[in-house]
Amino acid sequence: MEASAGLVAGSYRRNELVRIRHESDGGSKALKNMDPHSCEICGDNAGLTETGDLFVACNECAFPVCRPCYEYERKDGTQCCPRCKTRYRRLKGSPRVEGDEDEDDVDDIENEFSYTQGANKGRRQRHGEEFSSSSRHESQPIPLLTHGHTVSGEIRTPDTQSVRTTSGPLGPGDRNAISSPYIDPRQPVPVRIVDPSKDLNSYGLGNVDWKERVEGWKLKQDKNMVQMTGKYHEGKGGEIEGTGSNGEELQMADDTRLPMSRIVPIPPSHLTPYRVVIILRLIILGFFLQYRTTHPVKDAYPLWLTSVICEIWFAFSWLLDQFPKWYPINRETFLDRLAIRYDRDGEPSQLTPVDVFVSTVDPLKEPPLVTANTVLSILAVDYPVDKVACYVSDDGAAMLTFESLSETAEFAKKWVPFCKKFSIEPRAPEFYFAQKIDYLKDKIQPSFVKERRAMKREYEEFKVRINALVAKAQKIPEEGWTMQDGTPWPGNNTRDHPGMIQVFLGHSGGLDTDGNELPRLIYVSREKRPGFQHHKKAGAMNALIRVSAVLTNGAYLLNVDCDHYFNNSKAIKEAMCFLMDPAYGKKCCYVQFPQRFDGIDLHDRYANRNIVFFDINLKGLDGIQGPVYVGTGCCFNRQALYGYDPVLTEEDLEPNIIVKSCCGSRKKGKKSKKYNYDQQRRGINRSDSNAPLFNMDDIEEGFEGYDDERSILMSQKSVEKRFGQSPVFIAATFMEQGGIPPTTNPATLLKEAIHVISCGYEDKTEWGKEIGWIYGSVTEDILTGFKMHARGWMSIYCNPPRPAFKGSAPINLSDRLNQVLRWALGSIEILLSRHCPIWYGYTGRLRLLERLAYINTIVYPITALPLIAYCILPAFCLITDKFIIPEISNYASIWFILLFISIAVTGVLELRWSGVSIEDWWRNEQFWVIGGTSAHLFAVFQGLLKVLAGIDTNFTVTSKASDEDGDFAELYIFKWTALLIPPTTVLVVNLIGIVAGVSYAVNSGYQSWGPLFGKLFFALWVIAHLYPFLKGLMGRQNRTPTIVIVWSVLLASIFSLLWVRINPFVSVTPDANPNVIPGGVL
Repeated sequence: MEASAGLVAGSYRRNELVRIRHESDGGSKALKNMDPHSCEICGDNAGLTETGDLFVACNECAFPVCRPCYEYERKDGTQCCPRCKTRYRRLKGSPRVEGDEDEDDVDDIENEFSYTQGANKGRRQRHGEEFSSSSRHESQPIPLLTHGHTVSGEIRTPDTQSVRTTSGPLGPGDRNAISSPYIDPRQPVPVRIVDPSKDLNSYGLGNVDWKERVEGWKLKQDKNMVQMTGKYHEGKGGEIEGTGSNGEELQMADDTRLPMSRIVPIPPSHLTPYRVVIILRLIILGFFLQYRTTHPVKDAYPLWLTSVICEIWFAFSWLLDQFPKWYPINRETFLDRLAIRYDRDGEPSQLTPVDVFVSTVDPLKEPPLVTANTVLSILAVDYPVDKVACYVSDDGAAMLTFESLSETAEFAKKWVPFCKKFSIEPRAPEFYFAQKIDYLKDKIQPSFVKERRAMKREYEEFKVRINALVAKAQKIPEEGWTMQDGTPWPGNNTRDHPGMIQVFLGHSGGLDTDGNELPRLIYVSREKRPGFQHHKKAGAMNALIRVSAVLTNGAYLLNVDCDHYFNNSKAIKEAMCFLMDPAYGKKCCYVQFPQRFDGIDLHDRYANRNIVFFDINLKGLDGIQGPVYVGTGCCFNRQALYGYDPVLTEEDLEPNIIVKSCCGSRKKGKKSKKYNYDQQRRGINRSDSNAPLFNMDDIEEGFEGYDDERSILMSQKSVEKRFGQSPVFIAATFMEQGGIPPTTNPATLLKEAIHVISCGYEDKTEWGKEIGWIYGSVTEDILTGFKMHARGWMSIYCNPPRPAFKGSAPINLSDRLNQVLRWALGSIEILLSRHCPIWYGYTGRLRLLERLAYINTIVYPITALPLIAYCILPAFCLITDKFIIPEISNYASIWFILLFISIAVTGVLELRWSGVSIEDWWRNEQFWVIGGTSAHLFAVFQGLLKVLAGIDTNFTVTSKASDEDGDFAELYIFKWTALLIPPTTVLVVNLIGIVAGVSYAVNSGYQSWGPLFGKLFFALWVIAHLYPFLKGLMGRQNRTPTIVIVWSVLLASIFSLLWVRINPFVSVTPDANPNVIPGGVL
């Protein structure tokens, strides 16, 4: 598809497809003039027959094809005419192929089984050339309704991939037609350089097998093809290339066998004490709870019972959080080995294509300049340009986003070559120019300073143009937006508009200022109609999966939020070290990168960085079955999103270390043998990376000898029910290594692209249920990752030295609480759904500790109920002069002291092996209390209302506003929200309790100060955790809105009066002490 093809909009249900002309178009583009006697495939002359007549391959439509291409199609192709799909008949002089037995009207015994040299030459030429969709098919007209412009352009296959068939397994034509296998050219051939003057036996090559290999290699070189090879076998030799007199080349060949990553275990000196303390803490916790439950407080039984229930829940929550961190690991990647194996200098890159997804909704809350910087960092990534495609999903159908992306594409033609020429990091211009570092460090080109100044000026002009678009978009015209050619913008009604696709950059257009190609940049806005459920972000991501499969079909997908830019230009290569590794690729569903943030205040008041979660929890899960999916900065295996099972080994099914240490290893028996058989059966098609996952002939005929063939073979009807009724997309799903679907007609591609993003495409399919992003929760990331892990996939946590991605986070208190509320609400939705990890997925391969981690991610909001009760208990104890613990003996006090010591030591040892600072750990503890007493509490009730009563809550997009009023000005802005009331109430109640407790101690004498200290400690513990919240309420001007104070004081007074008697501070009478009057006042 050409970049200048214009905006394509349409609706499959309404049978509409419209091309809106680009401003540079002069009208409909006509196909280039072709010689009627030239081959439409290779461009050579069609030639003549032996009788001197023009060679005609197809008698039905006379599609011009030369004899070598005709012979290739019959032997290695589809055996059908590219235009009319009629099966080629055997002509005189052509050898017989399978299917010709029924053709008895051609008598050509001399050429029955021999191919001519000319045919071989034609095939070699055919293999060496890349198909062009415009030359292979004549453009077919598309039914247009409004403007009548024809669609022109093409989506070309990458340089290293040739499409060899015109119809996929489920494409048009005969369903039983045999199609040639998809040849994957992306894996290099391990080569061993030899010296011809030496004895070949010294290389293990002096045998007949070696000679056959050499001849095979020569044939492959003639055909200009590269085939996937397995592991390099010692003593067997390999394909030969070049000569050498020393062992350096041999060493390079050996380097291709080295792993591209390794596990860096935590030192035993750090990990062993950590595990020992966890076990000791578990024992101490058991004795502590035993004492608490068997020693009630008679005169404060309600307080005691409440505290014991809370402590039991806290113990359970600690177990869910602690044991998934039992086996933390670090990982290290080797980018040099990746380059040796797949990306050698001077050779075509064999790296796998990757499709990058960027999602955005509201350009007023997600500024176009932020999205533009993310897109620019993707286009400038350090990866082959023909293997990167960037898809921007505009789920708000905003013309502002469309126009901003058009400006971004133009600026990218200048920015991308500048970044690659001078190795710029990061490659988002806003953040590169804002760096307060010595930008001349390691720069040696004399022209760098001059070009940097010019580029900075270009970027400032680009910002002005974007700002002008934003200012213009503030006021929407009454008649709606119109495009430059006068056409009304199709997305004027954001709830009722057709699907839209625009290719801004691509192979047929979009060269940078140096004349080099740029990665594809494609704008997508899925169709929306009233009455359809669109599933918010999850639905948008599924639409991108389908449209990308039709247009580019990269084997891997990487999704980022619009405010998360590539901070490390080698981030994709970091992920490929795992996904393209033979040891991990077949069983790894995704590679998750940690989130890092810009613009966070120095002390990270509200724990926006989530350091504890990313550097402790996810590292722990990486040693089990992999980290959870966090919604952004994640590179997926496309096959995992399609719902396929991984290829696992017996070692992968070993129990995790906890179960293994208790129950021993898995015994091999009938069940194990059955698994091996199933794995072999499942790996029949998956073992060959060039073969599709399902063979349609096998689907129609079945395999003999399989007892449960119906459970593994899918008919065409069931495949359509699973993936939807798009033959182009379904054909793409069968390509495990990706690649363009076997159809190159641009009209078909555009029509199918619009089809797969139509609002009704997912009806009665498994989209959102078993494949793609899973629906049912606003936190679709947790559900999606959980479904993959339940099938047996593993994930990997990649934390390179230079952070792969950086983004923005809401540093304002109210925005931060609303963000946490959305996360917690999603967890409650999963808890109350059928996908709850407590009862779902036991028939799969989800490991025990991984399941505990998922259970913890969905039940943590419930902790808000015991937490808020436990935070109020100190105040009630001070007010009522009661305590939740009776007078304890010295023996019992030991358990209390040991419990506090074990908690502290566990935290210290955790910080030791993770490298997290104590300040980050303390901020995390503080915000756990703040969020638990506010957002988590609201999430529990909103989730219950949504699931039980059907009352839905709207998703609020987190604002990504830039900091224009100074450093961290957003931190001090106060925004009213009901989430502020509960923690403020807790603060006020505890302050009242402290005043009441001190007043009682002053009135009662020195003997009451001893018990007072224990109560004051708990009250001050609560206030210390809520201190950042208190600072947020005060703001920079130390002013708090009246409504907050009124509501908080009112609720605090109500709770206090429920527990306070008429004489709350003293129990003595005036007769017993004449100096004390009722009320406790001296």
